[in-house]
Amino acid sequence: MDDSTMELESVLKMRLGSLVAFGRGPRPWDFTLRLRRAEDVVAAVAAFQETGLCLATLVATDEEATDEHDLKVRYIFEPGIGFPFPLPDLFVTLTASLDPRCPVLPSIAAQIPAANWHEREARDLFGIVFTGHPDPRPLVVHDGWPQGLYPFRKGFDAGQRPAVEPAEEFPHLVVEGEGVFEVPVGPIHAGIIEPGHFRFSTIGEKVLFLDPRLFYTHRGLEKRVEGLTALDGFIVAERMCGVCSLSHGLGFCEAAEQIAGIDIPGRARTIRTVALELERLYNHVGDLGNISAGASYHYGNSAGSRMKEALQQVNEQLAGNRFLRGLLTPGGVSFDLTAEVAQSIGRVIDATEEALRDLTERIENNPTVLDRLDTTGILSRADAVNLGVTGIAARASGLDRDARRDHPHGAYADDDGPRVKVMTVDEGDVHARLVLRAAEAGESMRLIRALLADVPTGLIRVDFPGALPPWRVGLSAIESPRGACLHWLRSDAAGRIDRYHLRAASYANWPAVAIAAETAIIPDFPLVNKSFELCYSCTDR
Repeated sequence: MDDSTMELESVLKMRLGSLVAFGRGPRPWDFTLRLRRAEDVVAAVAAFQETGLCLATLVATDEEATDEHDLKVRYIFEPGIGFPFPLPDLFVTLTASLDPRCPVLPSIAAQIPAANWHEREARDLFGIVFTGHPDPRPLVVHDGWPQGLYPFRKGFDAGQRPAVEPAEEFPHLVVEGEGVFEVPVGPIHAGIIEPGHFRFSTIGEKVLFLDPRLFYTHRGLEKRVEGLTALDGFIVAERMCGVCSLSHGLGFCEAAEQIAGIDIPGRARTIRTVALELERLYNHVGDLGNISAGASYHYGNSAGSRMKEALQQVNEQLAGNRFLRGLLTPGGVSFDLTAEVAQSIGRVIDATEEALRDLTERIENNPTVLDRLDTTGILSRADAVNLGVTGIAARASGLDRDARRDHPHGAYADDDGPRVKVMTVDEGDVHARLVLRAAEAGESMRLIRALLADVPTGLIRVDFPGALPPWRVGLSAIESPRGACLHWLRSDAAGRIDRYHLRAASYANWPAVAIAAETAIIPDFPLVNKSFELCYSCTDR
């Protein structure tokens, strides 16, 4: 442990006193604090907030079949904005143990708005009741799901098809007043996108309130991997989402490799990191085109699509497919980086850099486009902090956060690995997110060149065991194109997967879209939505 971590431990012990029992894990330098009484969670969380820790994710587990015969809720915190110590790579887990016959906890959503969705999801999937929750409506399970049936409990048969019961209309939040008009959009959309329902309350074109509803295609993938080996579970994790497949695959790999105690060869770490930046880059330039489409700037849409297409063709040379699936494997990578492919990447990067410069100059010199972007869809710094927003959405609102630096992974964890320049702007509007996305695309190109210039020699993978050491936890944070994704993985007594939980960046950021929409007019919502460019798929899981 470094000095700052030891100081934090001393502060927490002083503030929490006898409320918790201290321990270590999941990594040797992380803390795990176990509440002696579950009802003290509010006081413990307040102490965490006072020390500058912020909520990263919440993981519920069913442990009725273990020696403890309980349900657990793990609140996982990390250093937040304003953390008073030098920023360490650190996670602090606060664990509450619950009686499965009556699993009740006080809600912390009023203290930490970022906990809102996490608590609602744990209630829907595990039956854990969070008393005092400000919005107790269902989140994941939809109309007609049988009462009292919790699909992530161990006793639930994942192969069954529950009988859907008659259901009343979902209780949308209603804005009342003279001149207020409701505009329902979705869940089926005119574009080829996944389903999501957005109910706007407006006066004229002004958006007063947006009530979004997602999880129309929840696939239960975290349940699906239970009982699988890590090698088989990786295949599912990599397919949580199309455009974040490399990020999710890497997060699962690093969590599994922590459990297995495996050190990845330097060449494999570099190849993984090149691919991670290629994934970020093709998403960013494609998103610039999508934002242009939202502003009715068709040249920008075409330019972004051309850049994205060229990058995805290079992906196919590297991995055999455009989404980089199959490149990773627990223990390293499946394919080596040849000199020919490295040269192809370099040529496409050079062309992308020129095309990106041309597109951004055209946008910045087009007053009609700028009029649509400026002061549209503002997410304030305070709202970004409260909601636990991540990625470009956070950095465009002034939050200096990036998991590549804060929780180093891939080649970023190497002492001589590339160092990321984290950029922020303060305006928090669509224009800010566009400008930052273009700047980060440039940074990705710089990083790819640096990585390709110094690829280590040696192996590209090591043997990965068929069974993991039993009852161990792995925890990783990966900076995906949309922000930090957290992967929590635990093995069971047989060394297979007991529980896997993904908190995708999009999951953290969707509530911010509704807030930002309230500073826009309804015709500009597609523009606001595209400036966040979130995934339905890895949110729904």
